[in-house]
Amino acid sequence: MVDRVLVTGGTGKTGALVAQQLTARGVEPRIATRNATMPEQVRFEWGDVASHRTALDGVDAIYLVAPTDRTDHLTVMRPLLEQAVAQGVAQLVLLSASSIDEGGPMMGEVHGWLNANAPRWTILRPSWFMQNFVTQHLPSIINEGCIYSATKHGRIPFIDAADIAAVAVEALVDPVFGSGERILTGPEALSYDEVADRITAVAQRPVHHCRLSVEQLARRYAGFGIPEGYADTLARMDDAISYGSEDRTTTEVEQITGRMPTKLTAFLAAHREAYQGRQSG
Repeated sequence: MVDRVLVTGGTGKTGALVAQQLTARGVEPRIATRNATMPEQVRFEWGDVASHRTALDGVDAIYLVAPTDRTDHLTVMRPLLEQAVAQGVAQLVLLSASSIDEGGPMMGEVHGWLNANAPRWTILRPSWFMQNFVTQHLPSIINEGCIYSATKHGRIPFIDAADIAAVAVEALVDPVFGSGERILTGPEALSYDEVADRITAVAQRPVHHCRLSVEQLARRYAGFGIPEGYADTLARMDDAISYGSEDRTTTEVEQITGRMPTKLTAFLAAHREAYQGRQSG
């Protein structure tokens, strides 16, 4: 029986949704955050090992979101992982990415550690988030009518973060959910050209896929303050997409949650106001 789940990244795109869905299931989410101001929150920092003990107190499972300000994820996450395994936390669920294999960089190293050391674990490997079109891409969509990428004609099975959260919650609370990785996608793989057409229909003004080279995209990311090495890594992910690395769909969301994943058209329609310069409530 899972009564309390530690949710790292609990105020982020998937973490906040995981916390909401856990509450709806009658499970207490303990939301890890640097600035805990609410009863359901606990002060937590990856680099502050002293904060881990309180965060883990009475926890049955953990939703793991790697820190976004660095790429040596296993180095900074290992103390919490070791303590969790030592105290018998029942299930560890890691948010990784479809583009990162076990043993690869960043979350791939954490994936490998969990496989070797955790008694029960799940790795969620979702494709790119639909939410990107109402967050990181939104300023250029509104101000320039452009979605910038280096993906060329490459196709991506964009997924709604709410569908990722729904799978995460099943993995966290189901006592017989088996260890392993789950590649999560939306129901259709689309190019950014096709996405731009769909946004155009919702926004009722032209939006285009504005293609960049890998080098141009890396410079664009660096201009946003992203460290150069990380900016280059992100840009090269787009290059891999241009060669078909993300051109696939899976049925994991439907099989695990019992419902079809959200289509991009439905997601965009629900966020119509964002493309008129107002965030939807």
